Amino acid sequence: MTDNTAARPQNLPDVLRHYIDGQWVDSIDGDTFEVIDPVTNEPYIRAASGKVADIDAAVAAAKKAFELGPWSKMLPRERARVLYSIADQVEDRGDELAAMESYDSGLPITQALGQARRAAENFRFFADLIVAQTDDAFKVPGRQANYVNRKPIGVAGLITPWNTPFMLESWKLAPAIATGNTVVLKPAEFTPLSASLWAGIFEQAGLPQGVFNLVNGFGEEGYAGDSLVKHPDVPLISFTGESRTGQIIFANSAPFLKGLSMELGGKSPAVVFDDADLEAAINATVFGVFSLNGERCTAGSRILVQRGIYDEFVKRYAAQAKRVKVGLPSDPKTEVGALVHPEHYEKVMSYVEIGKGEGRLVAGGGRPEGFGTGNYVQPTVFADVAAEARIFQEEIFGPVVAITPFDTDEEALELANNTKYGLAAYIWTSDLKRAHNFSQAVEAGMVWLNSNNVRDLRTPFGGVKASGLGHEGGYRSIDFYTDQQAVHINLGEVHNPVFGKQDDDSAQKADG
Repeated sequence: MTDNTAARPQNLPDVLRHYIDGQWVDSIDGDTFEVIDPVTNEPYIRAASGKVADIDAAVAAAKKAFELGPWSKMLPRERARVLYSIADQVEDRGDELAAMESYDSGLPITQALGQARRAAENFRFFADLIVAQTDDAFKVPGRQANYVNRKPIGVAGLITPWNTPFMLESWKLAPAIATGNTVVLKPAEFTPLSASLWAGIFEQAGLPQGVFNLVNGFGEEGYAGDSLVKHPDVPLISFTGESRTGQIIFANSAPFLKGLSMELGGKSPAVVFDDADLEAAINATVFGVFSLNGERCTAGSRILVQRGIYDEFVKRYAAQAKRVKVGLPSDPKTEVGALVHPEHYEKVMSYVEIGKGEGRLVAGGGRPEGFGTGNYVQPTVFADVAAEARIFQEEIFGPVVAITPFDTDEEALELANNTKYGLAAYIWTSDLKRAHNFSQAVEAGMVWLNSNNVRDLRTPFGGVKASGLGHEGGYRSIDFYTDQQAVHINLGEVHNPVFGKQDDDSAQKADG
């Protein structure tokens, strides 16, 4: 039995307030909600609960800041200097950020530190990108010049998840403000703590008042998330979260024809062929499903293994899963911490019980010894899982993995594509031809060959099928957060057809 008292962040306010137009404010109706820590499941702070009126105030501030400037009118180099300063501050405060993130979300502290570093890199990357940005120009010699003028769109609505909150907020904030937009951020209600640090970081970096606004709260109808999606002065929404919520956002955005970028759920396959480097594949797939407590959208939570190496793979994989260290999020040795919230813990444990009737349990399957309280789940491995099983088909979003055998390449591809999701895929083989052919046939927005999930920030991020709509990352983020206006310039005589012109004879006759 243990507790998390020592890891509690110091000097917290009584209430996490909204940040609107450069000021910390309570909800207009005064409503708040409890935030709990994942280790004790005890409330440790309250947060303002945003509703329609609070979103109206935040959007009004963001719209005013966009229309009056100066941010939307600044040169890219000027905006980049602010983004570099933001990155420096995130790095300088990395230990503080990671401690808050770990306490609030249950992430192991070492992984939270990595997420803080990634957040800083996101701002540096987009600062570099907007300075180096070039747009298309098209010449018609002697007649016309044409060029593309990129313009910020306006107020961007950003709705972020609870699994790696600070980093995923940076992933949206950095390109949105880099391109000159203003923003309203609605962080996940389970994990609002680290989001509250953005205001001070932005103020110190010199971001003008009203460019960044934060409204805490829930997503349901009448609350902050729903109100942001339905606001007529918010022309685009970037959302990361569960697929069903994405469908609701899609429907509620339709009357306004909003721009949407949505990274949704996943049930990603890791396909291990019999010619793979077995040790590398096991190490990568163990990390790929159990890191971030299994609460990662790109987790390789379905492992498909060719029959010739199946028994050995399952034996070695289960043994390694049993050695994964579960512990306090604040302990640097911890590899799997506590799940974010008791509601989510109950969901994951319900799938563990379902799995016991659908597969062969070879590791985990319950609460780890010594952790009588908190949202702790043993790294859990099921083997011999059929394709129709719920634990094969449905996103669990926890430290639970299903292993399934296959015989042929064709069977592996059929199994890999046999879910409604299509976010990521991982392929392990030493056959280059097979690797390329399989990667191009698998239904996934991103594919890693003989690699863990290591992503270059220049590449597109997004999924297919129920895993998302659109792509962000690199220039795709610039495309999403800007309008592209085509400008055409006449350089000489352009022979246009003329309608309704009167000839000279007709004109003289009319005059006479």
